Order: sequence, then structure tokens, then C-alpha cells
Amino acid sequence: MDGVDQVLAADRYVDALAGADLVVLALPLTAETEEMISLTELEMMENHAWIVNISRGKHIVTDDLVWALQNGVIGGAALDVTHPEPLPDDHPLWTMTNCIMTPHIGATLEMEEPLLSERITTNVRRFAQGKPLHGAVYPDLGY
Repeated sequence: MDGVDQVLAADRYVDALAGADLVVLALPLTAETEEMISLTELEMMENHAWIVNISRGKHIVTDDLVWALQNGVIGGAALDVTHPEPLPDDHPLWTMTNCIMTPHIGATLEMEEPLLSERITTNVRRFAQGKPLHGAVYPDLGY
């Protein structure tokens, strides 16, 4: 891939943790990816590194993340999703200075209609040309 130093197979994702300043989770939630980040993986990360989760809350073991943040195992977390969701009002992640919480909303109503219209138009054209569709759904894979 152009601009990429290294591509790892999915079963080697932990090899990318050591040395990374930022770890971003952007993947579907499947049986294989649920709780893929626990204390074991967090301890592989640099103590200044941040983890960003924009996928699903169940990718990270929440109690392990809280412990890692409280004990300086990693530098911080930016979470667009959590488990459970929503977090209870008294959950420690709400008040941690090394945790940024954002609402899991990827579009505004003003953005949604034009983006969806463009996706549908593009996919109808691609379908008519026999090309693969963008954003295809694979129920047998869980996403």
C-alpha cells in the first residue's frame, strides 16, 4: 500500500502496539475482535501512547482501560464509544483527565441526506457496471 510502512495480518495486530504513539481502533465488532484490547495489549503500548476507539465499545475491556489510565500504563484514551453504552453517570472515565469522551454521532442531519444520496447513486452506477459496491454488508462475517 502506498504511504504505508508495514501491513500486518489481522492476527498480528499486537505487533503494531509497541512503539506506537497512537493506536486507533476502526474495525467491525465480531467474535474475533470483541475484547481485543485488554490489560495485556495495553501493557504492550508505550506509557505515553493514546488509544482512540471510534468503532465499538466492546473492542476494549473497560475495567482494564480504567486501570491502565489510572496507573500510567498508557498516556490516555479518546473514546467515541464505550462498554457499557451509555456509561453510568458515576463511571470513572467521565472524570479522568487523560480520557476524552465524545458522543458517537458521525453525521448531522444536514450531512446525512447528501452523503447517503451520493453513496446510493455511486453504488447504482457501480452495480450497473458490474463493479464491487462501496460499503458492502457481509452478514456471514458479522458486519
